[in-house]
Amino acid sequence: MEFKIKHKSQNARVCEIKTAHSSFETPIFMPVGTQAVVKSLDALDLKNTLDAKIILANTYHLYLRPGSKLIKEFGGLHGFTGFDRSFLTDSGGFQAFSLSKNSKPDEMGIRFKSHIDGSLHFFSPQSVLDTQYDLNSDIMMILDDLVALPASKERIDLSVQRTIKWAKEAIEYHLAQKAKGKAQTNNIFGIIQGGTDFEARKICTEALCELEFDGLAIGGLSVGEENQAMYDTVEAMMSFMNEHCPRYLMGVGTPEDLIENIERGVDMFDCVMPTRNARNGTIFTSFGKLNIKKAEFISDYEPIDKQCSCYTCVHFSRAYLNHLFRTKELTFFRLASLHNLHFYLELVKNAREAILKDKFSEFKREFYAQRTSI
Repeated sequence: MEFKIKHKSQNARVCEIKTAHSSFETPIFMPVGTQAVVKSLDALDLKNTLDAKIILANTYHLYLRPGSKLIKEFGGLHGFTGFDRSFLTDSGGFQAFSLSKNSKPDEMGIRFKSHIDGSLHFFSPQSVLDTQYDLNSDIMMILDDLVALPASKERIDLSVQRTIKWAKEAIEYHLAQKAKGKAQTNNIFGIIQGGTDFEARKICTEALCELEFDGLAIGGLSVGEENQAMYDTVEAMMSFMNEHCPRYLMGVGTPEDLIENIERGVDMFDCVMPTRNARNGTIFTSFGKLNIKKAEFISDYEPIDKQCSCYTCVHFSRAYLNHLFRTKELTFFRLASLHNLHFYLELVKNAREAILKDKFSEFKREFYAQRTSI
C-alpha cells in the first residue's frame, strides 16, 4: 500500500492511498457491505452510480457464512462480488463481542457461539488473519479486545493490555507470511483501544506505533459514550498518532461526526447508518434528516433534496419514494440507499475540496448553517 499526504489545512488533511485494486483520496467514507454486499445494492451500483472506491466487509459474518474457503475459490471478495476495487475487512471481534451472549475473551483470543446456529468458535490474532487472507482484502483489521462504554478503569486497562498483546502476535504472524511470499497485497491496520481514558489511549497508541502496521484505527468509540467525549478523545489522540499512515475511525457515524473528526485529522470512516436509516425511511439531506414516511410527502413533486445530483433525486419525486415505502416495495431500499450513500460520499468529497483550498472552516460553518436554516 502507498500512502501520501497531499495537503494539510490545520489538522484536516487530504491524503492518497493506493492498494492493489484502487487508488483514492481521503477523507473517505466506506459503504458497509457486511455480508459481501451493501444491502439492496450490487457492484454496478457501487462502481457506476456511486463511484465508491473502497467498501467494507465483515470477517465474522463471512467466516460463518458462506465460509472464507468458498470465497477464496472464487478469487476472494473481488471475484465473488464483482466489485474489483478495494475491500477493507473488519476482524470480526466486534461481532463476536456484540452478537454472542456468551462470548468469552481471554489472553489467547475470543471464544463465541455463532448467532446463526449456536456452534462454538474461536478467533485468535492469527486465525482472523488467515480468514482475511482467504478473502484477499486490501486492508485487514487485527483482532482487538473491545469493551462497551461506560467501563471500569480495570476493564479498560485489561482491554489495552490484550489489544497490545494481540497486535504484536498479529504483526509477527503477518510479517512471517510475507517472508514466505504470501500476503503480498494484503495490508494490515492496528486498532487502538482505551475507551475515553486519554492515558490508556496514549499507552495503546504508542505501543502500536512501534509495530509495522500500514495504518492505525481508532476503535471502541461510538459504543455508548456522549458525542463530545468521542470528539475529545479523538482530538487528544492526534498528538501521539503517527501522522505518516492512514487514520481510521471505526463505525462512526452521523454527518456531523464525519465533519467534526475530519477537522481533527481522521482520514477514513465507515458506518451502517446511511443504509440502515435509508431502509427505515430516514433520508440524509443538505438541510438535515427527512422522514419520507410522513403524509406531507404523499403528493410532493420535489426531489428528496434540490441540491442533490444523485440517481434518485434526478429521476424520482418525494411522492414516489413515499409511495414505495408505504407499499413496502423493495425498490425503495435501493433508491433510498443510493441517495444516502451519495450524500455521504459527496460530503467527504466536498470536505476534501475545501481542505485543498484551505477553506475547511468555512465549509464546516456552511454545513451547520444549512442544517439549522429550517
